[in-house]
Amino acid sequence: MEKSSETNGYLDGAQAGPAAGPGAPGSAAGHARRCAGFLRRHALVLFTVSGVVAGAGLGAALRGLGLSRTQVAYLSFPGEMLLRMLRMIILPLVVCSLVSGAASLDASSLGRLGGIAIAYFGLTTLGASALAVALAFIIKPGSGAQTLQSSDLGLEESGPPPVPKETVDSFLDLIPIGTEIEGMNILGLVLFALVLGVALKKLGSEGEELIRFFNAFNEATMVLVSWIMWYVPVGIMFLVGSKILEMKDIIVLVTSLGKYIFTSILGHFIHGGIVLPLIYFVFTRKNPFRFLLGLLTPFATAFATCSSSATLPSMMKCIEENNGVDKRISRFILPIGATVNMDGAAIFQCVAAVFIAQLNNVELKAGQIFTILVTATASSVGAAGVPAGGVLTIAIILEAIGLPTHDLSLILAVDWIVDRTTTVVNVEGDALGAGILHHLNQKAVKKGEQELSEVKVEAVPNCKSEEETSPLVTHQNPAGPAAGAPELESKESVL
Repeated sequence: MEKSSETNGYLDGAQAGPAAGPGAPGSAAGHARRCAGFLRRHALVLFTVSGVVAGAGLGAALRGLGLSRTQVAYLSFPGEMLLRMLRMIILPLVVCSLVSGAASLDASSLGRLGGIAIAYFGLTTLGASALAVALAFIIKPGSGAQTLQSSDLGLEESGPPPVPKETVDSFLDLIPIGTEIEGMNILGLVLFALVLGVALKKLGSEGEELIRFFNAFNEATMVLVSWIMWYVPVGIMFLVGSKILEMKDIIVLVTSLGKYIFTSILGHFIHGGIVLPLIYFVFTRKNPFRFLLGLLTPFATAFATCSSSATLPSMMKCIEENNGVDKRISRFILPIGATVNMDGAAIFQCVAAVFIAQLNNVELKAGQIFTILVTATASSVGAAGVPAGGVLTIAIILEAIGLPTHDLSLILAVDWIVDRTTTVVNVEGDALGAGILHHLNQKAVKKGEQELSEVKVEAVPNCKSEEETSPLVTHQNPAGPAAGAPELESKESVL
């Protein structure tokens, strides 16, 4: 029977605990030893979840003190430090992991894995959009809020309604859209890193040194990630606490926009708790919730930071160490997924579009519904993986169907609530996609199809031991001058 590669600490602890000591399995010493082992293995997860709970309690306790804006800023400083550290690590992590991953795959493997990943990302996002539109029409979140205005919540109008546009013009605007946002162009980095990795692979032995550099840089980056992860519980506590303090009238917001919040979160729960795990089970025939259990830390990070990009470092670390996903797959797929796979964002964007239509008593036609589905799916590619980044793409959807954008301020008022479950579903889709690709690759290897072909490079005369290099690079020591001829013949152009 095939042994699951997803065996993580939770399963290992249950199996290894009874035999860990000389005492009987049911003895008090054995239970204490197993309990201590569990706490050691999952200390970071427990601390992170405790940080979320402690932050909520801290914010609720300090709301009655009437802290000034400056004092709230002081309170949020440790959380801001966490966000800045995570953003600092994104650039080297994305570039180095994708260059290493692309250089470690041959042309056929790169094409097959990339094709499966893009198909998975596109279909799940389109399915999430369809689910959101269906829920919005069933629940009708905007039907009881026609009299609600931005001024009722102390918000400012964001401008006059746009001129209605043709559907074709709206789709064409998806390419040259000129919206400027704060942050780096992650999609551009992904494309550049992939092309650079393929180019280094084509160079053969001449690109060995640069491949080794990116591999070493990647491993060093993961060490930094492991250090940063121990600060996550502290940063999360102050992030959640300060966010609760910044909100003026939480009860008014929830009661006024409660149906919209409920519809969005319900869509996230159905898609993240039923649809995505079901897709994983259909492909792998394995328990998806055991797989997700090893990713509690990145899920808590996603919930607290509301940033898919900021969650990427912890997701890579946990999916490799806890769930045993091949590094060449995780470091190739996860950065791409963090950029192009936005299931949670597609859900809340579609719900928001239908909500605003109902708010303005606009009856959506079949063509407009189709426009919402396709626009939400397409605009999620390259969307900002930062807090409130999805709100920017709602404006594209509203303009595509000719709805006013001044009601976006209502969406922004409760975005801090909805964006948390949005980000969790986003990163969950990336993780399950990596798990599916890992399973398909293992299945191909068992059938004799070597799906992941490692880079074959010549050894440097004064290089260090192989154990000090990344597993993505395999060294070959030619026995003599004649050994170079077969190697030259085995080099394959990726073009």
